[in-house]
Amino acid sequence: MVSAGEIEFEQGFKMDEENDQSNQITTPIDNKDLVYELMGIIHIISSYAEFRRTQRKESRNLVRRMKLLLPLLEEIRDFKGKIPESGVQCLVKMKKAFHSAKKLLKTCHCGSKLYLALESEAVIRRFHSVYEKLSQTLDGMPYEELGISDEEKEQVELMIIQFKRSKKRIDTQDMELAMDLMVSLSTENDRNADSASIERLAKKLELHTVEDLKAEMISVNEVIKERRSHNAENTQRIVDLLDKLKKLAGMEETGPCDEPVMPKALEKSTSIAIPNEFLCPITLQIMADPVIISTGQTYERDSIQQWLDSNHHTCPKTGETLTHLSLAPNFALRNLIEEWCSKNNFQLPAKEAPTNPESPCAGSDEKLLSLIKDLSFSHLEVQRKAVTKIRMLSKENPEKRTLIANYGGIPPLVLLLSYPDSKIQEHAVTALLNLSIDESNKKLISRENAIPEIIEILQNGSVGAKENSAAALFSLSMLDENKVAIGSLNGIPPLIDLLKNGTIRGRKDAITALFNLCFNHANKSIAIQAGIVAPLLQLLEEKHLDMVDETLSILLILATHPEGRQVIGKLSFIETLVNLMKDGTPKNKECSVAVLFELSTYNSNLMLAALQYGVYEYLVEISKEGTDRGQRKAKSILQLMTKTEQIPY
Repeated sequence: MVSAGEIEFEQGFKMDEENDQSNQITTPIDNKDLVYELMGIIHIISSYAEFRRTQRKESRNLVRRMKLLLPLLEEIRDFKGKIPESGVQCLVKMKKAFHSAKKLLKTCHCGSKLYLALESEAVIRRFHSVYEKLSQTLDGMPYEELGISDEEKEQVELMIIQFKRSKKRIDTQDMELAMDLMVSLSTENDRNADSASIERLAKKLELHTVEDLKAEMISVNEVIKERRSHNAENTQRIVDLLDKLKKLAGMEETGPCDEPVMPKALEKSTSIAIPNEFLCPITLQIMADPVIISTGQTYERDSIQQWLDSNHHTCPKTGETLTHLSLAPNFALRNLIEEWCSKNNFQLPAKEAPTNPESPCAGSDEKLLSLIKDLSFSHLEVQRKAVTKIRMLSKENPEKRTLIANYGGIPPLVLLLSYPDSKIQEHAVTALLNLSIDESNKKLISRENAIPEIIEILQNGSVGAKENSAAALFSLSMLDENKVAIGSLNGIPPLIDLLKNGTIRGRKDAITALFNLCFNHANKSIAIQAGIVAPLLQLLEEKHLDMVDETLSILLILATHPEGRQVIGKLSFIETLVNLMKDGTPKNKECSVAVLFELSTYNSNLMLAALQYGVYEYLVEISKEGTDRGQRKAKSILQLMTKTEQIPY
């Protein structure tokens, strides 16, 4: 079935279109004015400089195609005679299609990035609807009566073909983005391993700076207002994901999607307009202790310090890389703020005094340095206590992750990976997993040649150490060079062994790491030859583990490789796919159809086998009631059956 979010998204568009239609019926308009309005809409959408990443390609294509309609409209504008009634009707239909396109493109231009990513299938459905309307309008235009040139008619005919092809085109799903969304939205655990997916998601959706996230907060608030209480579950998913991204960026969680928190002093003086230059760009609150960073921007000291302590080395406002991390008091601005407060009887919010008058940070740093030294101590118990403590610090505190790396903690942790004590090994690999959340730490860990040692623990370590080794490899494999390294260092076979014989947690860690590694083409062959297919097929039978979608996603990646198609394309697997199309969840059905389409495109015998298992009726059902991607894949298979004359009668 189509998701509630997709239904709601489409209903919103339909309501807008109905409003447009009512306006067109009740408001008389000159036919040439109608042409000018259409040209004006094209100019408006052409002004959209950029689109959200998830719909960028589709949006640019639609804008480009609509701009190609300008010469046609110019010829209609310059037509000397009276526009025939059939032409007027086509222009009115074109106006409806243009308004739908304009609203859609505006949403893709400045709408919530999280909403568009989570509802990407519903958005694609809207693009297809616009293509359908435009092709129908252009099909019915009376070109001869309007005196349209032969050259322009040929251009329009090509355009109609493009619109129809666009509607039928099967997009390749961004499975890496889909997997990151799935992991990021998971509420089953909050291990630091899963923070790697949140970090990658932030970069993919361009939500990794404070400015990005503040703009997204506004967009999400608009989504909440539009939805009100409808589809509360999906809305909550967006809010939860936004909170995780804000936490990653070092922002305070002020509430689900609240506006920045208003200080009490300001609550009492809401009639006073505070000058913008007195507000911190991070908190949007009046500054009590303004400081200047290397880019020349001014921030409240506590806010920018929290940003820097979260291992950020860029200016939150401009995105520029900081040449140094020193903070210089902005005395001139502080004097202006104090004068303004005195003049307006405005009280600055009081700063909290530190609980310890002595320097707590210095004392804390000394303890951390001592722990790092103890990692190399000769006494076993001292080392064990030190690595246990560092493991906990690296999990609980982002600032400590930065300090541990800066104080040289990574090299001794890597050395402990080969220490002949299972507990020390497990703590060391888990600490490195926690540290690897930070991008710079990933590179440091790799440079210390940690990957071979992590693979060794994956092969021979304790149960917990194996699980966290798999999670560490997943985190490190976010760097493309590490995907290659893990594959060439024989890291894939032990992951497959964990997939076969591990605990539920271990198997989930293994499948996530393998999914990421198999995006590298050479690793697909390595995984296939190492026997990845058999345990994946076994997971499809163990439905209680709730790993069917992840398993099918990896099988789809492997099916793009000739060796993979040969190993996967067995009759028993085809029967499993058909059964999932019959009895699985909507997502199970979608993934199963996608895998069957990939296999049958290269081997028509597999399609015949699927027909013998009764796939036809399930494909028809999915093509009508499945998810958006499931419908498109099912229709593609049915078309393939028609071309090869395999439709059952």
